[in-house]
Amino acid sequence: MREAKPVLEPSFDSPGHAGRAERRLALGKGEKMRVLVAEDDKPVASFVQKGLEAEQYAVDLAQDGDEAQFMVSQFDYDVAVLDLTLPRVDGLDVLKHIRETKPALPVLILTGRNRVEDRVKGLDLGADDYLTKPFSFTEFSARVRALLRRATMPAEVMLRVGDLELNRVERVVKRAGNTIELTPKEFSLLEYLMRNVGRCVTRAMIIEHVWNLSFDTMTNVVDVYINYLRKKVDQGFERKLIHTVRGVGYQIGDEA
Repeated sequence: MREAKPVLEPSFDSPGHAGRAERRLALGKGEKMRVLVAEDDKPVASFVQKGLEAEQYAVDLAQDGDEAQFMVSQFDYDVAVLDLTLPRVDGLDVLKHIRETKPALPVLILTGRNRVEDRVKGLDLGADDYLTKPFSFTEFSARVRALLRRATMPAEVMLRVGDLELNRVERVVKRAGNTIELTPKEFSLLEYLMRNVGRCVTRAMIIEHVWNLSFDTMTNVVDVYINYLRKKVDQGFERKLIHTVRGVGYQIGDEA
């Protein structure tokens, strides 16, 4: 018998202000590390966004300083990446605003201003790190991870359910000390379940928060991916961690 394949046919509308706000709110649950990128150079912004999303971060873009200040005020982020030469409101003024409203938010300045005086000024105003363009994405990504390690409390970085451990920053999953290899989507699904340990989550909730889509009753993608996870997380263990709550959804932890 062949293994079931996920059936998912999402439709994407053109993103207006309302659509962007809905997406940001959907990402506000904390299932992924969330990054604000304030960058007016569209090719650079797109390059950074695609790279971060490939590493399973949730990314919001701000194209000017005014929008960046608004988004920082309205939404919670794990890291902010800030260009200094932003239209409407200068990047240093955005940095001051961040330090006044979200003093604990890690800020990485990513800019073409490479003079020592600029670096000193940015760091003195509260930036946590400073990287000049052109830059290597590998180095940029490593700096983001370093900021997350310093800024996030250990309890938030490490999720544990019994002998199952998930490291949100290093993206490593272990059970009974043995590493489990997961695809990016499997990792996101397991992370969502573990953040809701002991609580039943519906298929609609999973679709919204893991796939960032509206629920389609015709799709079986959740059931298929839960089956993938069970094979990797529970197979071979007497104590099963992932449970079906009949007629409702799924739960991780002790059986309901």
